[in-house]
Amino acid sequence: MDRFKIIVLVGVFFSAASGYAHDVFVSCMRAYDEGGAPAFFGLPECPQWILLASPEKKALKEGSCQFATLQGHKKYQEDRVICYPNVTIPVLDVSVAVGAVFDGHGGKEASKMASEKFLDYFFLHVVFNTYKKLFLHKKDIEEIDIRIFTRKSYNEAVPVIDDELLRGILETALLQTIQDIDSEFSQEAMNHGYISGSTATVVVWVNRQILVGSLGDSKALLCSRRNHPDAEGELESKLYAEELTRDHHPDREDEKARIEAAGGVIRVWGVPRVNGILAVTRSIGGIYLKRYGVIAEPEISWRNLTSKDYYIVIGTDGVFETMAPQSVCNILQAQEKEAPNNSPLRSLSSLADCIVHKAFDEGSMDNLSVIVIPIKKNAAQ
Repeated sequence: MDRFKIIVLVGVFFSAASGYAHDVFVSCMRAYDEGGAPAFFGLPECPQWILLASPEKKALKEGSCQFATLQGHKKYQEDRVICYPNVTIPVLDVSVAVGAVFDGHGGKEASKMASEKFLDYFFLHVVFNTYKKLFLHKKDIEEIDIRIFTRKSYNEAVPVIDDELLRGILETALLQTIQDIDSEFSQEAMNHGYISGSTATVVVWVNRQILVGSLGDSKALLCSRRNHPDAEGELESKLYAEELTRDHHPDREDEKARIEAAGGVIRVWGVPRVNGILAVTRSIGGIYLKRYGVIAEPEISWRNLTSKDYYIVIGTDGVFETMAPQSVCNILQAQEKEAPNNSPLRSLSSLADCIVHKAFDEGSMDNLSVIVIPIKKNAAQ
């Protein structure tokens, strides 16, 4: 797969006489501070500062970050998936992998917007949060040297970014990205009468650590290898599932308490639902239930990866409607055993296809989407 490089445009930075360039930068910085990513990209002159290579859909079929999606028995496909195994962030001098699933409900509008805007917004927030962490002594943006956004074009020493600082920057960027997408979509929903919403489960992988952010009931999990005694007492190696997310369902006590405190009620219609309508308590969009405690704030966690971790899996609830997380890891292990010892493991897209088709065959009635990321193949990350 081509390396999708997200780079800061620096061509105009080298012109010391370009007062116009600096004025544009200052106005864009102010727009960002006042209205976040939507305000920044809403000014025609601002996107020239951030160049995001537009990945083609075929990119999802290549490389080491793969997915499968199936419409299933539903009339419409409301799931959306993004998967980028190598995103370069020059200002941090690091590369990250980003994978996410967005499971729409009440229409595809919310999941579509989230999938289209997530990477642009996330990168923008990483850039500006890095500036704010490293250059707080620049109290007046009029005095900012705009070359600070690239190490290659700035001679002044740039402070070392340690793991703690990097984690804080990425975590804040993820929270702000979801907040901005929810705010922007909610405005569009009011303008156009959309009733749709979307879950969001995101995994950001950097330096053998993964940041997981989730709202709704899509899941992220790890398949890790451990030795386990077989029937004869011999140790055998087996993949075990570790859930990295917790579903935001209305019968979860803390979620239920928030909904009821906001004046909402939990009614069972097949499953527990907010006001008898929505089966999750956190959602992008879903503006008609915001007043009843439905929020778009993801729960965040970090996990250090070890040599025993083999796969990251991210899937919409259609997959887990009929399959337990452990069953997903069992499928991956079974496919490993089927591959001859002297040949490469079958394609990742085939592994993902096996998962969604197995869930469908087991009776799932929802859209089904899953991402499979082999950790061993990404050991350089």
